[in-house]
Amino acid sequence: MKRVELYFQVRHAVRIEGLSERAAARRFGVDPRTVSKMLRFPVPPGYRRSKPPVRPKLGPFVPVIDRILEEDKAKPKKQQHTSKRIFERLRDEHGFTGGITIVKDYVAAQRQRSQEVFVPLAHPPGHAQVDFGEALGVIGGVERKIHFFAFHLPHSDASFVVAYPAETTEAFGDGHVKAFAFFGGVPQSILYDNTKIAVARILGDGKRQRTRVFTELQSHYLFEDRFGRPGRGNDKGKVEALVGFARRNFLVPVPVFDSFEALNAYLMECCRRRMNDRLRGHDQTIGERLAQDLAALHKPLPPAYDACEKVATTVSSLSLVRYRGNDYSVPTCYGHHKVLVRGYVHEVVVAYGADIIAHHPRSYEREDFIFDPLHYLALIERKINALDQAAPLVGWNLPEEFATLRRLLEARMGKQGKREFVQVLRLMEAFDIRDVTAAVADAINRGAISFDAIKHLVLCRIERRPPRLDLTMYPYLPRTTVAMTSARAYMALLAGGAA
Repeated sequence: MKRVELYFQVRHAVRIEGLSERAAARRFGVDPRTVSKMLRFPVPPGYRRSKPPVRPKLGPFVPVIDRILEEDKAKPKKQQHTSKRIFERLRDEHGFTGGITIVKDYVAAQRQRSQEVFVPLAHPPGHAQVDFGEALGVIGGVERKIHFFAFHLPHSDASFVVAYPAETTEAFGDGHVKAFAFFGGVPQSILYDNTKIAVARILGDGKRQRTRVFTELQSHYLFEDRFGRPGRGNDKGKVEALVGFARRNFLVPVPVFDSFEALNAYLMECCRRRMNDRLRGHDQTIGERLAQDLAALHKPLPPAYDACEKVATTVSSLSLVRYRGNDYSVPTCYGHHKVLVRGYVHEVVVAYGADIIAHHPRSYEREDFIFDPLHYLALIERKINALDQAAPLVGWNLPEEFATLRRLLEARMGKQGKREFVQVLRLMEAFDIRDVTAAVADAINRGAISFDAIKHLVLCRIERRPPRLDLTMYPYLPRTTVAMTSARAYMALLAGGAA
């Protein structure tokens, strides 16, 4: 502070009072050259280096440091050299005898000079940015990594976030479908990073070769694409900020939900509530500014895009198809046939030609087997000895009535009873398990222990008509009485036959 006051006093004495520079120097006890400098600057200008500093020990090694720093630009950030590591390499590999401090100072100065400066960008309405983020969550009682799709409209700062089990092609497509439906339109353009889901290759001239799936999505919704520079997240800074905001505000504390459907309902509500926020530098809320974005979107929406990954494959001899490392069953009659697998976020669908032959919940485990027991019953009926060792039936939790039915059938008919039991199970290929279970219970109560009787009871239940197994329902029919045959009558019959 005294230094600034002295500047004021000297400048006032010369400029206002009319003292000469030498007289001012004598009055305030400073060098005349200092008075000249004070007249040029209203406040102390600070130290100004007239020439680069001399580094007698570090100087010969500066080119080595510069080369290391330049090579680091192409390396992952977590594997770049620290100042300490550069010092150790200079000492061990190049014979540097100086201290670590001068190395640290030089490296810090070089990195500061190389930091990029950005131009603030304007964002016209109707354009979007997309990215994925990660967070931890508890879904169905299991802690797991959540991958969330973040969709941002930079003009209004409106956002849409949806979570998935993995960052996959089908999640990428499904996220677009849900985001377009949430806003009721398609942006004029969308900015992406260079995700492999969208970009197959970056060519020598900087142009992108799109993946087939991304091209299909773009052709369906007719939006333009834009891509950021590789390794430069600032090119899509708005959605990068949304990813961090959603993680800190929507997913803290760690979310706990029974399913991804429940989690996504919560995230959608969070996005709706955020519409009421007014961000710094704006007079209107996000929802109020969103009106301009919505007016610039392409409308109406086309039919929803089929967001899935399609894989052509061949059914194995075990009636399994492999998708993403897991095996899914199909009916045994399609063994060794070529089929098309469509992988959705939460479902796997297998088609043979135009026919859907299998639906399964999607598994994100490794080397998992996902069976539908019904797919194997036709084969087990022919190979009945495999009934008790069939892997697809392990863990199939059927109502208790089926275990009772099997005991009764096998007690009466032995091996044929097993076959009839499988035939009863096959009724679930065409009928609901609740109807079949009710028919089995009814058959046990009536003592009609057979496949034919149970099939009849199922049909009667569906058609809502009384079963014909109970003759009390038909009082108008004539009754037949069958008497017990006596031994005498039987012998007389035989004698008559001999004559």
